[in-house]
Amino acid sequence: MVGKALTNALLTNGYRVIILSRHLNDRPVIANLSYALWNVKEQEIDITALQEADHIIHLAGAGVVDKKWTGAYKKEIVQSRTESSRLIINSLAKNTNKVKTVVNASAVGWYGADTEPLKPFTENDPADTSFLGQTCKLWEQSIEPVTTLGKRLVKFRIGIVLSNDGGALVEFKKPLQFGVAAVLGNGKQVVSWIHIDDLCRLFIAGIENEDLSGSYNAVSPNPVSNKTLTITIAKAEKKFFIPMHVPAFVLQIMMGQRSIEVLKSATVSCKKLLSTGFTFKFNTIEAALKNLTATKDRR
Repeated sequence: MVGKALTNALLTNGYRVIILSRHLNDRPVIANLSYALWNVKEQEIDITALQEADHIIHLAGAGVVDKKWTGAYKKEIVQSRTESSRLIINSLAKNTNKVKTVVNASAVGWYGADTEPLKPFTENDPADTSFLGQTCKLWEQSIEPVTTLGKRLVKFRIGIVLSNDGGALVEFKKPLQFGVAAVLGNGKQVVSWIHIDDLCRLFIAGIENEDLSGSYNAVSPNPVSNKTLTITIAKAEKKFFIPMHVPAFVLQIMMGQRSIEVLKSATVSCKKLLSTGFTFKFNTIEAALKNLTATKDRR
């Protein structure tokens, strides 16, 4: 979802984009867009593509909520991130290249749950001891060696991404087909979110702003509760709805360990990002959903 939106944003901004993929068949022909083969499992990559690049944006990784967290899938979640980082680092180290910047995805799963008194999480807070917290820690550590190769490294800890093309927003909308605004648990848990357009602009800033370095929280300045998010989505859709709480134990039965993240309250600060001069087009959840609804209706 993010990769497709980011590709369009990069092309619109005049960049030439090379997408690393495991599959090259039946790809659309688009100006300034090409595909190159890589195989993380076999640690193979198209060196020519690597040598043509000025910047690398690393988004690869198995979906965190796509499947049940079995032992095998947890291993895949971690290794899909760390092994792809290893492939990039080793390839850069062994081959002449002109790569200046590596922009790496991470997630606000780095942080634990809010505590009282509330203190929004900042980039200086340690990784949580939970599975996702440690996954994010390993993820970020795995890409760190690029700095020893003289590359500027930018890591974005991404919040819940709001997009019409997948992810959380699509899932939140599904119960509305039946007139239900499904509030998860007690609905008080804080959701730190970001509009897909702002996220794409942020990745481009990561390339273009040479002052950016290290970790940044990729979240809007105004996180909201799950209940506020759910009700605002329902109102933006302009459909009849009845707010209905989905009890925590039901989510635990349906989602297993993944329910921990759905029910966790994490208030994440973007002050460090704002201090760099980055501005959000969509500061509030109302503005973000108004735009996404209007965009969807124009399709």
